[in-house]
Amino acid sequence: YPSGNLAILVVRDKNRLICIVQEDKPNNAEIRAVFKSNGRNTCYYPNGAVWINMNIQGGQYLDQAGNRVRRWTWPNSIVSSGAHVPLKPIFISLNRHVGVRILGQDKIAVSFLGMGQQAKFNVGTKVQVSDIGRLPPPARLGEDELLLLAFRVRILRLFDRLRGCLNFPSNEQRDKIKPPAYLMTQTLKILQLCATSDISDEVRSSVRAIVNA
Repeated sequence: YPSGNLAILVVRDKNRLICIVQEDKPNNAEIRAVFKSNGRNTCYYPNGAVWINMNIQGGQYLDQAGNRVRRWTWPNSIVSSGAHVPLKPIFISLNRHVGVRILGQDKIAVSFLGMGQQAKFNVGTKVQVSDIGRLPPPARLGEDELLLLAFRVRILRLFDRLRGCLNFPSNEQRDKIKPPAYLMTQTLKILQLCATSDISDEVRSSVRAIVNA
């Protein structure tokens, strides 16, 4: 960055490359985006929420509350159900210096602009049709990620209850209001992930207690 702080870092992890975009801070800089040569890419909002998430099958665009705005599949991906959803070009600004342009699976560019100079990094990848039969299984969430998801849903439910208290002071009226459908859906998904993930029984019980509180 013009400030001198590191903006983009490209590292090698065994046989793959990883491109990391950091925010403009001298110390403890948060990660704004991660692009891996195996096709798994994630961009984050300034508050840390997932903005865009992509894998070798396709991707999805989320709002800051975690609701899906749109999704798409890559042309050569295998879709278990439904039709392929084509990608509509996406342009986002991670901050005033770094932008991301997504035009296709192999046409993903990170652009950096500072002090009149511009640099572009092509972080897209292409999974050949011949490779589809041996695609790796989707990554499972770890214990820390499941706990964070559980706490996030719990906080959103607390905010929803707070709005209910403000809008409906009467307990009788408030008790009749059901939680938003998207919160119920997210709770069920976390419980399903918890049941299928390779985590300890203690963490599994903690996740269930958090989302059911």
